[in-house]
Amino acid sequence: MRFSGRAADLDLLERQLQAVTDGSGATRGRAVIITGRRRVGKSRLAQEFCDRAGRPYVVFQATRGRQPAAERADFGEALAGLPGAEAVSGLQSADWNQALRSLALALPDDVPSVVVLDEVPWLVEQDGEFEGALQTIWDRFLSAKPVLLLLVGSDLSVMEALQSYGRPFFGRAATMAVRPLHLADVQAMTGLTAVDSIDAYLMTGGFPEIVQSWQQGMSRQDFLRDAAANPLAPLLVAGELSMLGEFPQASQSRAVLEAVGAGERTFSAIAAQAGGSGGLSSGTLAPILNTLQVKQVVAADLPLSVRPDTKNKRYRVADPYLRFWLAFLQRGIPLIERGRGDLALSRIERSWASWRGRAVEPIVRESLERLLPDDRWPDAAALGGWWNRQNNPEIDLIGADRESPAHAVQFVGSIKWLDSQAFGAREYQTLARDLSAVPGASAETPLVAVSRCGVEDGLPLAASWGPEDLVRAWQ
Repeated sequence: MRFSGRAADLDLLERQLQAVTDGSGATRGRAVIITGRRRVGKSRLAQEFCDRAGRPYVVFQATRGRQPAAERADFGEALAGLPGAEAVSGLQSADWNQALRSLALALPDDVPSVVVLDEVPWLVEQDGEFEGALQTIWDRFLSAKPVLLLLVGSDLSVMEALQSYGRPFFGRAATMAVRPLHLADVQAMTGLTAVDSIDAYLMTGGFPEIVQSWQQGMSRQDFLRDAAANPLAPLLVAGELSMLGEFPQASQSRAVLEAVGAGERTFSAIAAQAGGSGGLSSGTLAPILNTLQVKQVVAADLPLSVRPDTKNKRYRVADPYLRFWLAFLQRGIPLIERGRGDLALSRIERSWASWRGRAVEPIVRESLERLLPDDRWPDAAALGGWWNRQNNPEIDLIGADRESPAHAVQFVGSIKWLDSQAFGAREYQTLARDLSAVPGASAETPLVAVSRCGVEDGLPLAASWGPEDLVRAWQ
């Protein structure tokens, strides 16, 4: 499959390898911990980097639940392509100290090399001595070699723990987060206009395998129609594979995530939806939501203003693709499997405009965060929204000098994302009316708008942005 995008990630890894080549660090070798959610393309990125580097390399991927002795045996076989492999050929490693010592012996001393250990959390899970062995062999042997060691894993809590104080490998590696493809990558790979590429991003979440299944120039409707005719389409199966990998069918975490995906945003509404007739207790739901946030699957937003409001959180599914999958595809898959994809498609079309109107809001804020601050808004360092407990009013866009509680509100804005209607006088009047509800805003606070179809002439807006601006933010 063609490799596309990831230019910044490849460049970052290349600079790490160049530092190894130059010997410019405190140690000759360098270690990088690569994190990211499942199916985001970490393994493919590591392999592509190795292929492009033109240096000796070894890639070893762990197998979950395997016996440590069998895993070490496979690790030894993976060293066969290294220049010094003959020196360790046939050696049996009784523990990971010996296995990693074999790696050090097989690596060259005179040219840079790359070592990729993929699914590190499974190695840690299999053998409690792995972390200590890695630290010992790194300190004694590997760090003195011209080697770039890439430690790859999807379990964010385990990968972060590797770098925490008191753990064996603490302070020995830099950390690199691999995220889904961004808006500009999605546009380049799909060949769509800016406005249509945002729709594509909301559906695919930038996950490479899904974006690559989108044929150049294909409309949203045609892409969905193709997926509805193929139960094995990546758009359909990636969500279930991701859910099964992290959240078993009967788990409470999955029930909570599905409640958030169904549109429940407040703590009490999520508790009622996820807990069935009895609801979930606060003591049960709070740690689940915390775990989902640590895994970066759910995000919690607070109102942004000069007044702190820590008890008025709104929850959302952080990943656009999973948000789309939970809202539409999870219950549409049974229809597609029995040949009634037309029913699944009609359900999506009925709710698409209203769902997209809210789903695009965090994408707009993330994009504007890359454009601001600028010369016009030098103090707009934080972006968010504002709402009261009744969600009346609810402001789509707040610019402030810092996260809540801010010192000053820089602007107040509205996001209008309809197929054929521009931001007009009625929307402006509503925004101007609701302005006074935002703590820290006044009649002099500038008003701004983000619109899918532009802004009517003559409105006294301080600024406006459209789809082309949002995509440009990522280029």
